[in-house]
Amino acid sequence: MAQKLTTALKAASIATLLSSAAAYGQDFSFTFQSVDPAGNPNFAIQQEWTELVNVMSGGRIAIELLPVGAVVEYNETQDAVGAGILDGHITDVSYFAGKDPAFGLIANPIGAWSDPSEMFRFMRYGGGYELMNELEEPYNLHFVGATTTGLEGFVSKKPLEGVDDLKGLKVRAPEGLVQEVFAAAGAAPVNLPYAEVFTALDKGVIDAADSTVFSTNQDQGLHDVAPHPVFPGFHSMPLVEVSMNLDKWNALPEDLQAIMTVSVRDFAEDEVAQLAAKDMEAAAAAKANPEITVHDWPAEERARFRTIAMEQWEAVAQRSDNAQKVYDTLTTYLSQQGLLN
Repeated sequence: MAQKLTTALKAASIATLLSSAAAYGQDFSFTFQSVDPAGNPNFAIQQEWTELVNVMSGGRIAIELLPVGAVVEYNETQDAVGAGILDGHITDVSYFAGKDPAFGLIANPIGAWSDPSEMFRFMRYGGGYELMNELEEPYNLHFVGATTTGLEGFVSKKPLEGVDDLKGLKVRAPEGLVQEVFAAAGAAPVNLPYAEVFTALDKGVIDAADSTVFSTNQDQGLHDVAPHPVFPGFHSMPLVEVSMNLDKWNALPEDLQAIMTVSVRDFAEDEVAQLAAKDMEAAAAAKANPEITVHDWPAEERARFRTIAMEQWEAVAQRSDNAQKVYDTLTTYLSQQGLLN
């Protein structure tokens, strides 16, 4: 009897080990959609991230990255990820401000950040990570981590020396807080996806655009049709999220969850560094081009714009409990860091 019991226990132990090994060695294949088109420098850096995840996980995670619009429209990915149509997305959180104004406030508190490191510290150590997951879990998403393109460029067909020059300007800007700040500054915001910016500028549908970083704008020819860019940017540093379906996140073993989280931190730092280097090179080339006038706003004009933006933060905070929570967490952190004034 004892021998049979011992044999049974050994068999059970072996089965458990085999089961654990199978779970450890399980492969996971995910499909993510980007907010950027194929060929865009941002998309190329995102593809590098998917390759990094595959290497870090020993081949256990494979991510297929699709360009914007491949499965759903740019502003529909949150629903698609939550429903499992997509496994994840890399996108600007501002696009979901229509569902809850809190998304717009945390995604782009215009004027809050002067450097990506400030935003990353808030997301990692100031409550931002927890806020994003609190906002996204009801939609069946898990927020893996934050990246950004850095301070965005601003392209214009007309000279821009300060806030007063924004009055009456038809400006492409994403919905939510970004549009409201530009409206408060006297501009006329227009909601367009990035892919349509060049054509809209060329045809005079818009006068200017809150666009991506300076170097990408230059590569895409935006400065050819809008030869009065502002650099460094004065307005926007978008929170670009890497998020995935909550059920599929929960199905990942803890070690793979850790790999995903750490890989996004590396991806964020790499994206900022690569794009900053490209920006400096592109800005030097633009300044040497007699057809392009690069405008650098003085400190007092940047401060004027930030004051207008901060008034809109407070207005947005009053529209939902979540937005108020974002506002309170954000302003408390900025005050503690000496960044509010």
